[in-house]
Amino acid sequence: MTAPGGARVEVVGLSAGYGRTRVLSDVRLAVEPGGWTAVIGPNGSGKSTLLRSVLCFHPHEGLVRVDGVPTSGMPRRERARQLAYAPQRPVVPEGVTTGDYVTLGRTPHRALLSAPRRVDRQVVADVMDRLELAGLADRLVSTLSGGEQQRAVLARALAQQPRVLLLDEPTAALDLGHAQQVLDLVDRLRRQDGLTVLSTLHDLSLAGQYADRLALLSEGRVVAEGRPTDVLTAEALHRHYGARAEVVPGPFGPAVLPLRAPEDDGA
Repeated sequence: MTAPGGARVEVVGLSAGYGRTRVLSDVRLAVEPGGWTAVIGPNGSGKSTLLRSVLCFHPHEGLVRVDGVPTSGMPRRERARQLAYAPQRPVVPEGVTTGDYVTLGRTPHRALLSAPRRVDRQVVADVMDRLELAGLADRLVSTLSGGEQQRAVLARALAQQPRVLLLDEPTAALDLGHAQQVLDLVDRLRRQDGLTVLSTLHDLSLAGQYADRLALLSEGRVVAEGRPTDVLTAEALHRHYGARAEVVPGPFGPAVLPLRAPEDDGA
């Protein structure tokens, strides 16, 4: 199927919270078409809240624009055609096959309560084939392994044929091999289809090697934004994470090497 191509995402002065607790303050961020920006930051810095606010899932102040159009003014179905979301902890339905689960991604393109059309089945088949899920179409989603479920969640999002893909910790609960497989897949699809990707990533080494740009959130504000080599510095990790680490250059970007505390020589 023809890919729609990526869109430019702008976040302008976004603030959000929970009750009286402010979580995000005046966040400003831009992701160019076909780019991949990974939002990093210590726990509680507001990474997931930022993604949910971009999607209009969470109340917020400020503006989010997709190719210049505010998302808050888009009809819900149109917004779902532009933006697709793979949450950190997806609700895995009981009794639903993988094929039917991925087909749910076509909902924004169909009339309410209508059966999947030929074009819907074709898109789903193409996505499942690309994500190597075709052989699991009749398996219940609840019986899949963690890595397979992650691919199914990603397939459902891609079946929406979005222009922007938002991923909240796509490698959460995955071992290193499966985490690399998922990120390799996202990067390949981004390059092939021109998708714009905005993600959160907990693993700083993976963030530094897969994303084009990083945005470091700390205490609800973007304190650094730019190329991974500019954002991932030992000084920034110490200041905002309280971490001892060495940043090591690599062929695909910087990797973060945690350092243990020096031994106390005192008697």
